Amino acid sequence: MAAAPSEGRARHPNGAAADFTWLAAAAGGSVAAMTTQARSERPDRPERPGAQEWVPPRADVDALKAAAPGCRGCELWEPATQVVFSAGNPEARIVLVGEQPGDVEDQRGIPFVGPAGQLLQRALDDAGIERRDVYVTNAVKHFRFTQSGKRRIHQTPDVGHVTACRPWVEAELTAVRPELVVVLGATAARSVIGPGVKVTQDRGRVVERELAGVPVRMMPTVHPSSVLRADAEHRQEAYDALVADLRVAAGLLA
Repeated sequence: MAAAPSEGRARHPNGAAADFTWLAAAAGGSVAAMTTQARSERPDRPERPGAQEWVPPRADVDALKAAAPGCRGCELWEPATQVVFSAGNPEARIVLVGEQPGDVEDQRGIPFVGPAGQLLQRALDDAGIERRDVYVTNAVKHFRFTQSGKRRIHQTPDVGHVTACRPWVEAELTAVRPELVVVLGATAARSVIGPGVKVTQDRGRVVERELAGVPVRMMPTVHPSSVLRADAEHRQEAYDALVADLRVAAGLLA
């Protein structure tokens, strides 16, 4: 069942659902000391002081987006084309958190507009979730890749990247205050829910975590890219399972 749109929420100019492109338009000292020591002990280690220095306190989504391009919380900002922050309704009832932007997202500056994002958009439609009622973001805000000739090959973020970027995700969730957070894949689950969650075992099950003193329901499922990676024989089955999980999410908002 789709979450009913509430007054004041972002809508497509023509009143119809669309992809996340238009949604994008709608929408401490001791630590430093430890970081300095770690750099001196391991000079070959990339600089990952964490994003907290660049995250404005008590900010809304617009202020967070405006501050994000200046972030130097880890080394991923330098080879990436740009920061890819979020898209969607800043008053959404449901937030989807993915892993990191891909090659297409890195070029366009909008999350979930590449092949995996297009599959996710279709799955949301099939699950009965209005995309205009969704806010989408990633656990890591810059594209991590290795260069192979002219191609940029996706590389999974390290735990250090996830940790460095977590202040942004925490600030976003505090600003949006959703009723439900759907985490897509293991990287997002580690960032938002914490260690110990096994996505393949716990998918579709709701857990509760505290956010700024308020309990928030969270539900893990697979990342849509895993559906694309499935072999042809099992791809439809994998897609149907993702839609089933998203229907659980829709039911929780009914």
